[in-house]
Amino acid sequence: MESVKEEIAAAAARMVVEEGLEYGPAKRRAVKQLGLSGRAALPDNEQIELAVEEYIALFCMDTQPLELRVLRELALTWMHRLERFRPHVGGAVWRGTATRQSDIYIQLFCDDSKSAEIALIDMGVRFEVSAVPGFQGGTVDALSVHVAVPAWESHVGVHLMVYDFDDMRGAMKHDARGRRPRGDASALQDLLHDHAHE
Repeated sequence: MESVKEEIAAAAARMVVEEGLEYGPAKRRAVKQLGLSGRAALPDNEQIELAVEEYIALFCMDTQPLELRVLRELALTWMHRLERFRPHVGGAVWRGTATRQSDIYIQLFCDDSKSAEIALIDMGVRFEVSAVPGFQGGTVDALSVHVAVPAWESHVGVHLMVYDFDDMRGAMKHDARGRRPRGDASALQDLLHDHAHE
């Protein structure tokens, strides 16, 4: 049983790193790719995360740190632009496993959910709105922007998830490894500073 989970985790990790897939879709595709039953026991996100870290250490150590830095700097720019909405970055950019295939996920905590949309319109930013699962259960609006990354001659998706201000309390619970699931602009700035001096 464990070896099957490890096999799924390894295959999913490759898709996460190489194609920028989210953990859920990567697990489902890995099961299909490995020819396993749809009822196969899936690894949890913790196991996928460890497999992603191992994959990066084995195959991407020469490129990934710089790609992560570019994405973190871009996330920080957007967090400063949207400062009044108490932005927090999460996902692979925060955890340190992002590559150029990864999107940026920023949670905004607003007193009025439409105010973030109005701010983007005022900035002249084009965005798409979709409903995505929130971390409290239920769905939240995601405002998705395609941002050019000149260094890569490509675009990155920046997804702004709009939460109520009250949701902020539940957003800071530590994960199974005792880490914060997201951080504000100053926490991200600290990570950039720390890694610049490694």
